[in-house]
Amino acid sequence: MIQRFGDHAANERTYLAWVRTAITIMAFGFLLERFDIFLYYASRAAGQTISGLHLHASEWLGLLLLLFGAFVVWLATYRFNRNRKLIDSDNNYGYGGVLLERLMTGLLVLMAIFLVVYVARQIFALG
Repeated sequence: MIQRFGDHAANERTYLAWVRTAITIMAFGFLLERFDIFLYYASRAAGQTISGLHLHASEWLGLLLLLFGAFVVWLATYRFNRNRKLIDSDNNYGYGGVLLERLMTGLLVLMAIFLVVYVARQIFALG
């Protein structure tokens, strides 16, 4: 029998949830990176060239989301291994700092704000 199996299983479920989240972030980044193709064809279908479109901004934000997803996988793996060692330890430890979580939250909020502004500008440019 594995000692503290429930704790290890919970740690692994949390790790897998983070990995799924990272895959979703990377998939969204890839989709956003290809968003410029949609904007290009939408402007051509409208029969006009729209000068207000910033087609390359979606490529850069998509790349940033891909890198951010990779960072989330790294962070999740680090935390999984650290928590696994702490679970096996006989000592009592605190849960840990929240600096990386706050950093990730700040980055996500900045990306979300950028996306809202970016999509709004594209909609107004097409409309």
